[in-house]
Amino acid sequence: MLKRTLIGLMRSHELTGEKAKDPALKTRYYKIPKEQLWEEIVTLLKKLPKYTVLHEVKNVGEIVVTKRTMTGRTQDITLTLFAINPLKSAVDIYSASRGSLGDLGSNYRTILELFRLFDTKLAAHKIDNR
Repeated sequence: MLKRTLIGLMRSHELTGEKAKDPALKTRYYKIPKEQLWEEIVTLLKKLPKYTVLHEVKNVGEIVVTKRTMTGRTQDITLTLFAINPLKSAVDIYSASRGSLGDLGSNYRTILELFRLFDTKLAAHKIDNR
């Protein structure tokens, strides 16, 4: 975490992906159809008190959410859901803090928190990263 805080002095965004160097930031895969994954994630996000769902585009698979940090900064979070095949789906997250300066690793921690929530809720459907 100290490394992420130091990186966060300069950088105010974080993203997940297939080729992420940090294993915690790799794309998450689930063995359920995209539509079912969409419903599960949107329902979960709407129940979380710290998060506000701003925009949903189901046919594109994009959910835009904001979160207020303890320091009062706003994070803009974009979740992208996509179908790998009819029975397998994936989630990627991009999180960025508004304002200048770095985020001290808060975007990294937000992504880890969201992935932890998704993995808990969808534990029966989770597929280990390739």
